[in-house]
Amino acid sequence: MSIVSKPFIWLQHALPHHALSRFAGRFAASENPWIKDLLIRRFILAYDVDMGEAERPERDYKSFNDFFTRTLKHDARPIADASRHIVSPADGAISQLGRITDGRIVQAKGRDYSVRELLGGDADLAGRFHNGQFATIYLSPRDYHRVHMPVSGTLSSTTYVPGQLFSVNAATAQGVEGLFARNERLACIFDTELGSVASVMVGAMIVAGIETAWSGPVEPHGKALIRSVLAEAEGEEAPSYEAGDEMGKFLLGSTVVLLFEEGRIEWLADFRPGDKVRMGQAIARRLDAE
Repeated sequence: MSIVSKPFIWLQHALPHHALSRFAGRFAASENPWIKDLLIRRFILAYDVDMGEAERPERDYKSFNDFFTRTLKHDARPIADASRHIVSPADGAISQLGRITDGRIVQAKGRDYSVRELLGGDADLAGRFHNGQFATIYLSPRDYHRVHMPVSGTLSSTTYVPGQLFSVNAATAQGVEGLFARNERLACIFDTELGSVASVMVGAMIVAGIETAWSGPVEPHGKALIRSVLAEAEGEEAPSYEAGDEMGKFLLGSTVVLLFEEGRIEWLADFRPGDKVRMGQAIARRLDAE
């Protein structure tokens, strides 16, 4: 970690994460034309957002949150052949990817964290991914912020894990121990042809919330772990999705961590940490397609 980044890390430890995020969330949700138009305009300029891909023009959003979670034109993100590949769940950059070793995931050079911690302490669930594969995709502020399915599957459980709200950029990943297992997050587990697949939506500083396609907004800044197993919900049919279908969205930026069981996939050789990806792009090969 560079000398320059150390004060940034120290400041994050000192800041009141949830209070700051709630404050920012009020502005992001405001429908006041002066506030929302100013925020949107300044954001587009500051982050060079490509509005040519957006389904709606700049002034056609009711709030900054509405703009931030903007939909894209229907042909903006073609979906790769999901019978042979795993597709990227989001636009962003690969933070890390590779094999889960001894139940641990690489966060950054010299830092790792456990699958069990990431998934809210469930040892049996974490055991499904023993020696499996993982990928961490960071969504920068300028990126499209909806999260999609990497493979077709049926939702089997969710776990909301309360936590802190550190930034999730590269500097923080290098400087904060167990970052993705410390931040507030929602772990979504799907039953698929490739066994269990986890898509973990990790919150970050100034993130005003997470929403899912099946239940809407997830109450942010909670204090209790909430686990929901759909098989136990009598009379409730679990939602199913095809590869590339939308599964959720972030209200302000964050990270997605994907987990796969051992022997199910192989990351495409071209990808390295730092590489950009786009939603729907092939990022791994399905080993059952051989």
